[in-house]
Amino acid sequence: MNLFTLLDAALDRLSAAPRMWNSLRWLAEAGFSGERLAIARELRPWAGDRRRFLDFGCGTGEFASDFPGTQYVGFDLSTGYLRFAADNRHGSYLASSGDALALATSAFDAALICGVIHHLPDAVARAAMHELARVLRPGATVLVMEDTPPPSGQNPAGHLLHAIDRGGHIRSEAEYRAIFGPALVVERAYHLRSGICDYAAYVLTRLP
Repeated sequence: MNLFTLLDAALDRLSAAPRMWNSLRWLAEAGFSGERLAIARELRPWAGDRRRFLDFGCGTGEFASDFPGTQYVGFDLSTGYLRFAADNRHGSYLASSGDALALATSAFDAALICGVIHHLPDAVARAAMHELARVLRPGATVLVMEDTPPPSGQNPAGHLLHAIDRGGHIRSEAEYRAIFGPALVVERAYHLRSGICDYAAYVLTRLP
């Protein structure tokens, strides 16, 4: 059994324990500082904001505190993560897959997708983006942050983390743009780093 197999098995065990998994990610990502700066800059949530925010694949609900509690809805497939989120975060939570949301059409004004799409094969990812477009109102903003390889010769710890990343569908920028579909147009894209984790960030607008 090689080192990567052992690491993968250890990550399997850790990811099944929401508190431990969240703590590990918090350390690797320096308190999620990069993601939080991007959320504040691109989605601009503020206390008393009446917009409705959807956290697409919210996991443990780590970013719920970055949004007004009464205006935040997170969904995920993992009921274990959702129980942890409901017990430890504010907001509302829904157990669902991304391609079949039990949510009303045009119900949300903005959405966050952080580290989700690179876990989905193309057909599922496209269906999920189509469903996301359905539940967003025209003009809504979507912030997508997806894992990307660190630049060559930089961030050796990030390269190791990338090698053992649990998502099997890390894509190029052109491939991500194709996944987003015709209803979600990319306004801008850029690279960001949070701790040792490198992300490709995309700011999308829901077309009318």
